[in-house]
Amino acid sequence: MEQGVISLDSVGPFDLQSTVESGQSYTWSREDGRMYDQTHTYGGSAWYSTVLPATMVGRPAVVRVRQHDGRLEWESTIDAYEPLVDLLRLDDDLEAIMGETADEPLIREAYEAYRGLRLVRDPPFSSLISFICSAQMRVSRIHDMQHSLARTFGDAVEFDGRTYHAFPTPKQLATATEAELRDLKLGYRAPYVVATAEMVANEELHPTDVLDMEYEQARERLTQFVGVGQKVADCVLLFSLDFLQAVPLDTWIRGAIADRFPGCDRDSYTDTSRAIRERFGPAYAGYAQTYVFHYLREAEPTDVSA
Repeated sequence: MEQGVISLDSVGPFDLQSTVESGQSYTWSREDGRMYDQTHTYGGSAWYSTVLPATMVGRPAVVRVRQHDGRLEWESTIDAYEPLVDLLRLDDDLEAIMGETADEPLIREAYEAYRGLRLVRDPPFSSLISFICSAQMRVSRIHDMQHSLARTFGDAVEFDGRTYHAFPTPKQLATATEAELRDLKLGYRAPYVVATAEMVANEELHPTDVLDMEYEQARERLTQFVGVGQKVADCVLLFSLDFLQAVPLDTWIRGAIADRFPGCDRDSYTDTSRAIRERFGPAYAGYAQTYVFHYLREAEPTDVSA
């Protein structure tokens, strides 16, 4: 076992609990089994774990991390310092980013409520599959689906006396049948997941193919995956591929537009997206969206992602 500490003194505000429980990523789990059911406390103190894919670190690797006394403590099968900086965007200048977002009361309320929430930088394939599964689902259900996929089709990794499972590779998931995925409660999403996994496994298209494209071109390209519309594409762009201007127009953001920014409500997804990006601050509109999404979702008893 390798262990280490990341001091947060030079990182700036950071809130681990909000970051991994805010509906951006579904490959993290809370070690005490209480994901999504605890009242927010800044940073929290619980251990969270994930399994890094072989494409990221050479072989599937377990990482456990917790926030404690102004630092992140981690345990892993590898040296996890750099992967954690990357996954949790600890190198983002959060204060500068928030300074570039619009001085809107709703954004400031959300920022103060969850100060330190970071965007994540998830592995692209697991992000893509997670958000294909996300439509009209509670975040806890989406999370459970992804871990069911990992347990059923992913590689087992032993660590500290426990068995963890990596998210399946495209080739592993492409071997699944629709019936098997329906047994895992994916419902109508099952054929979308199989077809998309086959596209990636067969090298027809990979999420990272869009990295050098302009934002709207990249969003349109991702909609070529089966089961991916513009909102899902925006989620993958924002939470995995560094398109920080992306604003997924989910239920919560559309509600915020109707209530607070009605002038941004246009006739199409594309035009509404352009208007709200401009209103939030074009460069980092996705950061503002993530704060507002989490703030509004936590304020309501229903916990639907889409």
